[in-house]
Amino acid sequence: MSITMKKKSIELLNKAVADELSAVHQYMYFHFHCDDQGFDLLANLFKRISIEEMMHVERLAERILFLGGDVEMKLSQHVKTVQDVREMIRMAAEMEESATVDYNKWANECSQNADSVSKKLFEDLVADEERHQDRFEDETDNLKKYGDNYLALQSIERSKNVSGPLKSE
Repeated sequence: MSITMKKKSIELLNKAVADELSAVHQYMYFHFHCDDQGFDLLANLFKRISIEEMMHVERLAERILFLGGDVEMKLSQHVKTVQDVREMIRMAAEMEESATVDYNKWANECSQNADSVSKKLFEDLVADEERHQDRFEDETDNLKKYGDNYLALQSIERSKNVSGPLKSE
């Protein structure tokens, strides 16, 4: 692979690092607020997906370093201060959809530059992002079907866990 082709792959991989880091920060922010509001299931969903996004950063960084580049640890966007659960889920689904579009495009660019390994990495990330998007869309459907009852059930679940039986000494 030529130096020009490597530079292009490194540039695309670093764009993905910035997007993934932004997702990590945004989802952890959502995790904190869902947890604070007593929505344990959603809080855990955001936390788990944030950790998966962190693992994406690691895979991207390894590829960048292999190609002889440097990993740029900057965010593509600032964390949006959203506390409404419905808006969090809508925003997360949009973020995942946007990542899928970008990663598909970047996989094709890597292919055109004879970088099949980076192409495959982007294709693998697309599969993960589609799975995340599907999960957020499921949550949106649950909120539409069950409304505030869906959120109330999550709060009740926390109450059961917090006020459960005392541990015997």
